[in-house]
Amino acid sequence: MIPRKADLTRISNETNISLSLNLDGTGVTDIASGIGLLDHLLTLVAFWAGFDLRLRCEGDTHIDGHHSAEDVGLVLGQALLEALGDRTGIERVGFARVPMDEALAEVCIDISGRAWLEWRGEELLPNVLGGEERDLWREHYKALASAARMNLHISFIYGKNGHHLLESAAKGLGLALKQAVRRSGKIMPSTKGRLD
Repeated sequence: MIPRKADLTRISNETNISLSLNLDGTGVTDIASGIGLLDHLLTLVAFWAGFDLRLRCEGDTHIDGHHSAEDVGLVLGQALLEALGDRTGIERVGFARVPMDEALAEVCIDISGRAWLEWRGEELLPNVLGGEERDLWREHYKALASAARMNLHISFIYGKNGHHLLESAAKGLGLALKQAVRRSGKIMPSTKGRLD
């Protein structure tokens, strides 16, 4: 089996990011994005997916967390796409619905080559989470879906605690990714014979 790994860097005037991803790991993480809640969510995604993930981000958090959260999403998505190669033999689609105390979120993904984020139920999230506006989290997942070229549907079904809602979605994404990247054969998972 060819190792499914990627090592990437991204340097701009707003962020300096290095990332190492192993899709066939054991859920070991070493993450420092400069945003505590983002570190927590990425740790959950990687753990539940069974990915090894190392991430360092130095960003302009003196402004706010927007650039760091968005660029981390972009680099993680690029790493996922690179590590998957031509995607032959993967399941491609994943789904999970995960409770976290009173909160419930659902995540569906299709690593199809077509980027889309469907983000539903955001009115359940408080206006500020982890010291950042709630829209920062949508921008993070939008960047991830775009760079990974996948359909990503996140629905916050119910809940009262914003942290619990985001944690439920992160665990759901990890479980959905675990399913979608699983090798299950040797064929291209598309009736078209290719993925975009």
